[in-house]
Amino acid sequence: MPSSPAPSTTDLQDVPLSSLLACHECDLLLRHVDLPLEHKACCPRCGYELQTHRAHMSRRALALVLTALLLYIPANFLPIMQLDLLGQRSEDTVWSAVLALYQSEMVFIAVLVFLCSMAIPLLKLLCQLWVLLAITLRRGQRPALQVYRLYHHLREWGMLEVYLMGILVAIVKLADLADLHLGAGMACFIALLLAQVWLEVSMSPHQVWDALEDAHARA
Repeated sequence: MPSSPAPSTTDLQDVPLSSLLACHECDLLLRHVDLPLEHKACCPRCGYELQTHRAHMSRRALALVLTALLLYIPANFLPIMQLDLLGQRSEDTVWSAVLALYQSEMVFIAVLVFLCSMAIPLLKLLCQLWVLLAITLRRGQRPALQVYRLYHHLREWGMLEVYLMGILVAIVKLADLADLHLGAGMACFIALLLAQVWLEVSMSPHQVWDALEDAHARA
């Protein structure tokens, strides 16, 4: 994606606050610039990507969020692995792991795993769906602004990648102890994680804020 000239840092005293932005990495105050399609602007001090203007952003992101929502149920409720040990067979899912922790009287850990691996990722996807529908349909921009703020507060709590690392560690440790087979839930879980990562990349924050605020101002 081509880079546009970096935003200017000069003569900012008389610039309205709505026309300024700060770099998330080094806090450099910059003037907001209007980018052409498929261009990005980077901080002149640290190189952090400040803004990206993607073509058909809302349609691409909407397709990804619907894909992620379709993958959510099989990723959490289909078997991730099947374990054969001493003639006993067990199938483990994300949900069954939460139940096993709860039944083992590790209630706090069970609640934490449920929130970080199931509840918050689903809530994030629903927030993104709401925002994208508001942009696409050009309706309900005011509540969509609040929902998008909520989404940003939730971003740090959805930890699917951490849960996946835990699964991979368990697979490596159990491979020599028992007959282990990966299930369809594992493929769906990885696909869900990839869809969410792609969605994060495609859904340019500044572009979303601009679309919501412009539509709200016209309403």
